[in-house]
Amino acid sequence: MEKSVIKEEIRKQGEFVRQLKLDKAEKEKIDEEVTKLLALKAQLGEDASSGKFVLKTPKGTRDYNLKQMAIRENVFDTIIKCFKRHGAGTIDTPVFELKETLTNKYGEDSKLIYDLKDQGGEMLSLRYDLTVPFARYMAMNKIQTIKRYHIAKVYRRDNPAMTRGRYREFYQCDIDIAGQYDPMIADAECLRIVYEILSALKLGDFVIKVNDRRMLDGVFAVCGCPDEKFRQACSAVDKLDKLPWEDVKAEMLEKGLTEETADKIGVYVQMSGGQELVEHLLSDKLLMTSKCAMAGLNDIKLLLRYLQIYQLGNKVSFDMSLARGLDYYTGAIFEAVLTGTAVNTNQPRIKGETVGVGSIAGGGRYDNLVGSFDPKGRSVPCVGVSIGVERIFSILEAQLKADGRKTRTNDTEVYVISPQKNFLEERMQIITELWKANIKAEMPYKRNPKLLSQLQTCEERGIPYAVIIASSEKETNTVKLRTIDTREEVSIPRENMVKEIKDRLQICKNNTDQN
Repeated sequence: MEKSVIKEEIRKQGEFVRQLKLDKAEKEKIDEEVTKLLALKAQLGEDASSGKFVLKTPKGTRDYNLKQMAIRENVFDTIIKCFKRHGAGTIDTPVFELKETLTNKYGEDSKLIYDLKDQGGEMLSLRYDLTVPFARYMAMNKIQTIKRYHIAKVYRRDNPAMTRGRYREFYQCDIDIAGQYDPMIADAECLRIVYEILSALKLGDFVIKVNDRRMLDGVFAVCGCPDEKFRQACSAVDKLDKLPWEDVKAEMLEKGLTEETADKIGVYVQMSGGQELVEHLLSDKLLMTSKCAMAGLNDIKLLLRYLQIYQLGNKVSFDMSLARGLDYYTGAIFEAVLTGTAVNTNQPRIKGETVGVGSIAGGGRYDNLVGSFDPKGRSVPCVGVSIGVERIFSILEAQLKADGRKTRTNDTEVYVISPQKNFLEERMQIITELWKANIKAEMPYKRNPKLLSQLQTCEERGIPYAVIIASSEKETNTVKLRTIDTREEVSIPRENMVKEIKDRLQICKNNTDQN
């Protein structure tokens, strides 16, 4: 392409980017078009010579401000408390693995793995999830029994949809139970954990879908799907929460299934229900010819029974469309979705369009993954679940924005202030006492701040109490304790300051816990 043509393309693209900014288009769209503009400039070498540099985060990533981080910390705190309540400990693994460790573990999704250039003689890849590194860790350390949680970032070279909480860099919060146990007991606890976390976060109504990969394999087999097409058919079925059946069927036909086979599969994978559906399928003459399907159904029956005891009966659905595309699943699989994000079959939809934020938790049983890393093939049965925190963050941010609620970005409990000049050293002495007593305290970083600005800081940042020191307090060896919300002030002897503040903070904590 001639330079004059490229320059004209740059001019047009630059105008387009400027117009997007004027129209206040979505940041994701603007970033995408800026990337195209930079690519055009690179063809002329203008990106280096012009001295211009566009400040932006890489596509599929984002920065988080103080308010957003406060939301994230609250979510993480809720999740970690639940994991610990169920007896899990935590581990950590490297952010990158040997490329061969991740190869052939994710089926069609393997194309989304970020490969790194050869560094120091090793071919490496960024971790795609936390499950495969966990299995590698178990095999390396010859671990037979563990209940662990892991919260860390993972990386996927996906097409991001950032407004729906889908990124290329994002956190996963996993809990896994590994060991040789009786069927479905650990699986049921994983779903109880999902229920507790989603209930505590108050995201809205949700449903936990359950299925079994053996059930799906049995359905594919009895419906005439060739063995070598199982995983492709499974990947297509897994899109039923995003696409109407007609589109899923079309994908199956594209992948080589006959129309008769696809229609037979369609009858089964569009079923959902509870124990009554399990009983119906257990007596299905076609399915009864598959030992694989019967084994899966019997485990689902047992799982639903345990979930009823765990008081999850009204939150669980046996959903035959649930497939989960990862190759390492061997048995029960599950996924939690907000009930408002299901496919609306009454509305015309664009092929490939994603509805809502999608699943907010998912997992399943993977009994053979550890064995795939062990030199002697020794397997360790495992089941786990991952909480989709990025999507949860998107939901909570939208809720806070809609409700107009303020988010505290700090945990400061006391602000030490003075209405008079030349009291910096006294404020420093007081705040030292508070810090030594493990009270979260701050003070202004000015020698002589104005009283109004100090009080405004307390109100704007949601700091509940202010300790006030002035000449009269210094003479009487007292301080004033001001409650910011009510503006009530009481005089307290200096030696009683710490105890009085701690007592008041404890009362506030008790009231919060009761609510």
